Amino acid sequence: MTPRKRRALAIAGGLGLLALATALVLNALQSNLVFFFSPSQVVAKEAPHSGTFRVGGLVEQGSVRREADGLTLRFIVTDTAHTVPVAYQGLLPDLFREGKGVVVAGKLDANGVFRATEVLAKHDENYMPPEAADALKRAGQATAANTMQTEAR
Repeated sequence: MTPRKRRALAIAGGLGLLALATALVLNALQSNLVFFFSPSQVVAKEAPHSGTFRVGGLVEQGSVRREADGLTLRFIVTDTAHTVPVAYQGLLPDLFREGKGVVVAGKLDANGVFRATEVLAKHDENYMPPEAADALKRAGQATAANTMQTEAR
C-alpha cells in the first residue's frame, strides 16, 4: 500500500471515529434533556405526552392532600391562569409550602395527572427559576387581559 493510500485510510478512519463519538454524545444529551413548561402550556397540550419534563409555578392554597398510605401527596401547581394536578410519592423538601414556588419533574399520565418523580421548592423569597417567573408573568398578563375584555362587555 502506498503512503498516500495509508494516509487517506487513516483520515477516513479518524473521521469515522469522530462521527461515532459525536453521535454518542448527542444521544446522551438528548436522553438527559428535560424541558420546562408552565401549567398553561401543559393545559394547551404544548408539553410532551410521553417523556419526562418539568412543570413550575405556585402550589395552590388548600390543595395539598396526603393519601392514606402516608407517602403519596397530591397537590395542584398553578401559574394563576391554569392548574395541573400533581401526585408525588416520597419525601418533600423542607421549604415546600402552599402558596410558594415549586418545580416538579415527571410525566403526565393518561388521566392528566402529573406523576412527579422529583419536587424542587423555592429556596428563598428572592429567587425563582427564570422560566417559572416568566410563565407566572405571562399568565398574569393573560388573566388581566381576559378580565378587561369581560368587563368591557
